[in-house]
Amino acid sequence: MFKNWRIDTVNGALLAAYFIPAWALVAFNIIVAPVHGLYERPSVAVALYLSDHLHMAGMDTVRAAWLLALGRLTVVAFFAIYLVLLCIPRVRRNGGSDEALGIALALGSLISFASMVMASKVGEMAALRLHATELLLLLGAAIVVVIEKPAAAPKAVEIAAPLGLEQAELLHNR
Repeated sequence: MFKNWRIDTVNGALLAAYFIPAWALVAFNIIVAPVHGLYERPSVAVALYLSDHLHMAGMDTVRAAWLLALGRLTVVAFFAIYLVLLCIPRVRRNGGSDEALGIALALGSLISFASMVMASKVGEMAALRLHATELLLLLGAAIVVVIEKPAAAPKAVEIAAPLGLEQAELLHNR
């Protein structure tokens, strides 16, 4: 069963196993209570940066929180699509699920990098470590996906052309 699984496939599945519940829970907390969810540990750096450096008012902060939740849910959705595509062996062997993984890695890296920069600007060290770790996970997976290509399809065996009408099929002609 596992003879056609590549390293980037397993790595992507493990990343999805982490990011789907972690980011979905954070996004759900932001959707339910935008300000309270934004000031929890995974998003506190963004909240502090928005309030201290950009001087956003209450409703603008809620809109920014919902935008962050939408971005996180988009990454979760692409990781979920990737896991669904992994269940189809033909798609997995051809590397057809790599596009969904690539989009999830790109968007997740962008969100983690922006959150890491905001955490460094406001001096939130715990959030900085969290976002730097997530960014390194995503970038490491992206490097593995870029370097490891899907296996080439096996070449078709050439079938001998049938003999023409002028040649008789004798035992020594086979």
